[in-house]
Amino acid sequence: MRPLHIALAVLVAFLWGANFVVIDVGLDHFPPLLFTALRFLVAALPAVFFVGRPQVAFKWILAVGLALGVAKFGLLFIGMERGMPAGLSSLVLQIQAVFTAGIAAVVLGERPGRVRLAGMGVALGGVALAAVDEGGSGPLGAFAIVLAAAFSWGIANVAMRKAAPPDALRFIVWVSCVPVLPLLALSLLFEGAERDLDALRSLDWAGVGAVVFIAWVATILGFGVWGYLLRTYDASTVAPFSLLVPVAGMSSAAVFLGEEISGLRWVAALLLVGGVAVTSLGGRRRGGRSAGGRLGGPAGGRKAGRRGGTEQPPAVPAAAGGAKDVP
Repeated sequence: MRPLHIALAVLVAFLWGANFVVIDVGLDHFPPLLFTALRFLVAALPAVFFVGRPQVAFKWILAVGLALGVAKFGLLFIGMERGMPAGLSSLVLQIQAVFTAGIAAVVLGERPGRVRLAGMGVALGGVALAAVDEGGSGPLGAFAIVLAAAFSWGIANVAMRKAAPPDALRFIVWVSCVPVLPLLALSLLFEGAERDLDALRSLDWAGVGAVVFIAWVATILGFGVWGYLLRTYDASTVAPFSLLVPVAGMSSAAVFLGEEISGLRWVAALLLVGGVAVTSLGGRRRGGRSAGGRLGGPAGGRKAGRRGGTEQPPAVPAAAGGAKDVP
């Protein structure tokens, strides 16, 4: 890769990692489901009128929109609102590569070879270690919600593989149209109209900035640059840069939110990122693209949530042949 393109890949990975810090800021201003809906609304409009037709069947836009937009990001934002630290969220979400491989084995008949199975085991060990670390200082319920978000991401990845969109940016803009109304309905049902209206009435520049960043910078700019790199180079050349996302997420959360990173968490990060790398880039027993590809999306010491300890968000790039989601 040319030095400029390497710099662009690193920049996108940093933006996607820092996006978790911005999500944390936004959750101080919006209920999680409303925040997720606003993220996709701003990402979709007015971009959908300029990117052209989606070039894939609508059923795949709908499937990815529901799995990624409603389930993955809705659960991620809820988990972070309930106390899951931003940096740890950026790390734990990477287990989606293992979930993707497992779902692809069942749905697509892809059989991972021994190397990828070993990588999956190492990554799962990293998640278990992170859970042990989080259990001593934070809510395990929020940890489990983010794990569920990673599983939803795996479902979206397999749907993305089936859709095989030729243009990642155009696809994600159309996908962003799908979750808006379901998320708004869920927000009214579970978060309440009064809470939503209060958030909108008290909207300030920090809240606006958080929505604009995750919609335009992390999604539109991030996908635009990443899509350009994937059109210029093989996916196997570009994809490894996505492994910098949890490093950037944990580092930016430590710097900007004051989150502490224990020695045990660093070990968990090493195991998880290493395992994901093997799972995503390792071989399979049968041909086809790697199932590790992904579509591709809390204040330090957040204790047990934002409402008295009981209450409570991309897409990131493909690791071996797909697009990527931003958190």
